[in-house]
Parts: sequence; C-alpha cells; structure tokens
Amino acid sequence: MARDDYPKPNLPDLNPIPGSLQSYTWLDMSSLWFSMILNLPSYYIAAGLVALGMSWYQALLTIISANTILLFPLLLTSHPGPLYGISFPLVLRPSFGISGASVPSLLRALVACGWSSIQSWFGAQALLLLIPSSFKSSFHPIPYLGTSLLEFLAFLLFLVLQLIILFRGMTPVRFLSKFAAPVLLGLTGWLFIWAYRKAGGFGSMLSTPSRFDWSQFWPVFFPSLTANIGVWSTVALNICDFTRFVQSQKDQILGQVGLPVFIGVWSFLSLAITSSTEVIYGRVISNPIELLSEMDPPIIIKIIGFLGIILAVLTTNIPANYVASANTFVSLSPSKFDFARGAVATAIISIFFQPWRLLSSSQSFLYTWLVGYSAIVGPIASIILADYYILRRTILDVNGLYSTDPSGPYYYNRGFNVRAFVALGLSIAPLVPGFLGQLGVVQEVGEVFVVIYGNAYFFGFFTAGVVYLALSCGKRTGGTRSMADGLLDPLWPRSDQLA
Repeated sequence: MARDDYPKPNLPDLNPIPGSLQSYTWLDMSSLWFSMILNLPSYYIAAGLVALGMSWYQALLTIISANTILLFPLLLTSHPGPLYGISFPLVLRPSFGISGASVPSLLRALVACGWSSIQSWFGAQALLLLIPSSFKSSFHPIPYLGTSLLEFLAFLLFLVLQLIILFRGMTPVRFLSKFAAPVLLGLTGWLFIWAYRKAGGFGSMLSTPSRFDWSQFWPVFFPSLTANIGVWSTVALNICDFTRFVQSQKDQILGQVGLPVFIGVWSFLSLAITSSTEVIYGRVISNPIELLSEMDPPIIIKIIGFLGIILAVLTTNIPANYVASANTFVSLSPSKFDFARGAVATAIISIFFQPWRLLSSSQSFLYTWLVGYSAIVGPIASIILADYYILRRTILDVNGLYSTDPSGPYYYNRGFNVRAFVALGLSIAPLVPGFLGQLGVVQEVGEVFVVIYGNAYFFGFFTAGVVYLALSCGKRTGGTRSMADGLLDPLWPRSDQLA
C-alpha cells in the first residue's frame, strides 16, 4: 500500500503527511534551524560558560563538541519523518506501546513547557526594554512570587501574544522568521562592534582568562558538555514533527548537518561580547538584555533590540516548543484537544515553571535545568533508536500505530511495552541522587553519583539502549533485511520502502 493510500484515522493533527504534501527542502530545514539557533537562551548558555570561569575558547570547544555529538542522534531520529510522514507521538508507539507512548510523550511535553516558559521570560524582558528605568524600579519583587508584578504581567502578556500568532497557523511564524534572523544578527553585530571598540580591540576583547587550569577544566567540561547537549536534545527527540514535511532523507540530512557550524558562529559572537564585559565593566554580564540596559544605548538601538529579541523568541519558541507540546496533548486525548487547545495548555503550564527562578544563575540554568532533563531525554532517544534501527530495521506498520486492538503490533501488555519502561527506569534511577544533590535537597552525595549525573545524557543513553536490547533479545520484528541494510541503508531509503 502506498503511503498516500494509508487509511486516515480520526486524528487530523496526527495523520501521516502524504508524500504529495511533503514540500520542505534542505534549504527549508537549514532555515528552520538557523532561525531557532538565533535566540536569547543560546546566547545566555554560551555566556554562562564564561560566567562559570571558562575562557572563550574553552567555552567554544565545549559548545561545538556537544552539538557535533548531538548531530548523530538528531539525524537518526529524523528518519521516520520523511519515510512515513509521522509525528513524534507516533514514533514513540512502536517502542513504548500504543498507550505507553503517552508517558515519554508527556515528559517531553513538560520539558517543552519549561523551555517555552524560559523563552517567554526573555520575551517579557524585551517588552520592558522601552519602559523607563525609573518606572521599572518602582516595582519590587513580591516575596512569594519571586519577581515583581510588572515583570510577571509582562510575562503573561507575552504568553498571550504567542497564542494569538499561533492561532493563525505556522504561516505567520515562517513569515516573521524571515525578519527575525537579520534583525537579531544586526543587533548582535552592533554589540560586537561596540564591544570591540569599548574593550580596545580583539586582544582585550578576548583577554578574559580561564579560572581553571587544564586539570581543573575537565571536571567542569563534562557536565557543561552534557548541559549543551541537553539544549537541543529535546528538539532532536521530536524532530519528526518537522522532518515529516521534508521531501527526502537527503534533504533532511543536508538541511541539518550544518548545525555545529551555525551554533559555533553564533556562540563565538556571544562569547566574545560576554568576555569583553569583564574588561569593560569589571564583571561578566551573561544576559544580553541586562547588557543593553547597562549600556543605556540610543533609543533606536533599544527599538532594534526590542524587535530583534521579540522576533527571535517568537520564531524559536513556537516551532521548537509549542509544536511539540501541543502535538503531545492532542495524542494523549484527541477528543479533548486539538492543536489550539494544546497550545493553550502549554502556555498555562509554562507559568508554573517560574523561569525567573530557573535563570537565577548560570549554574542553576546549566547544571540543574539542562543536565537535569537530559537525564530523561537521553534514555528515551536511545530506546527509540534501538527499537527502530536494530529491532525493526526501520520497518513500521503505520496502520498499527493507530490500532488499539489487543492483537495489534504495538499493543504489547495492555498498550504498554514493559521492557521499554524497565530500561527507562533503570537508566534514570542512578541519576536521581546527583540531581537531588544539585537541588540541595540532599547534602552529601557519593562522588560516583556526582560524576554519573554530570554525564547524565551519555549514561542514560547508553544504559537504556543496552538494557532495552538485552530485554528484547529474540524479539526482532523488522522483517528480512540484513544487519547492514538495517543500519546503513535507512539513511538513503529505496522507493520500495514506501510501498
């Protein structure tokens, strides 16, 4: 049966995308990533490594290494999208079960809500850029809230603004993305030139030394590497939400293979500007919005900064976070949620993450938030890939993805694949002590748990994959293709795979 002839279940937001509607090229995927990368959190993460004590080149090494590593699971997880036209919630079903898929899908959605919250907070701060400092200073933080009433109201306003745009579909987002990157690049370029002149040239601009010698650097490098993998590991997990619209495997690969280069260039600009603030102000300023306020630039620069940040947040947050979370809510309860209601749920949950607390320090943001959720994302990605490539040889029963019949291929035990959940639990459990220690809930944590937590994505990824394959020994259901075909050929599928 050709893909365009698949029966369409009563799930309009989760139907497979017919091949005739897969119109994205490699250039569309590159543009999508380029617009997502140019954002305030990416700047803040790079700058945060300098704030922690790294030199600019140590931070750049960390960032490029992390995204080069992430490129492999990203490309592998992208594969079912062009081949079957299916979204992330459906990609989960072969490995976790028809009903069991709701658990990792919900975990991913919660992480997306957290990121949406953080992005929206940056957007709210941008809204306040044009308000006089004297007026803003009259609002003091409310103790039980943790922020001022003015900042909280700006946060709520920005959440509403995103929903208004999203309700009009993705066309306005794609339109705005054409302007977001140039404006934000222009603003960053202006900051770079300002820093160059103010610091007295590249020598001074990049002169902020590392606070670590090489023996001290490596214990900081690996948790920071994990944190930077965590940044885009969530998008890598649900990348099929985008690659399902791509014309071919070649297009999805060519469109994404430049990720480390894109991020490396953007991070260098962020690192150079942040490093210069140590020279100019005597302290590291990792938040670009705070830097703009400190500089008190001409009003035209404030307006450009306002527009650049707003556009960057909108064109990153909506495709990277709202899409994943809304699709999840639709898959969990199709009768109660459509895409619009899922987006509203995302906005409401975002409020409870209180991003002003997550962003209270670089260490909290990197090692509590980013490393913390990578302990969940890594194992889920590993189980998906082990099941899809090794057990199934990339062959899925698309009709079976929608079947709740107990005899269906992905029904397992009452809709749950117990092996996947055992693997998930065993890979996450050893990471919990280190996470609790990072939160300060537990005062003394064994060194081995600290090290494991600092490498949470790697530990979870390899542990979950190995355990899942061990428990699934003898359960291969992928057809008759050879191991070489199953592992290598899928990246360049033959036309008969679509029949």
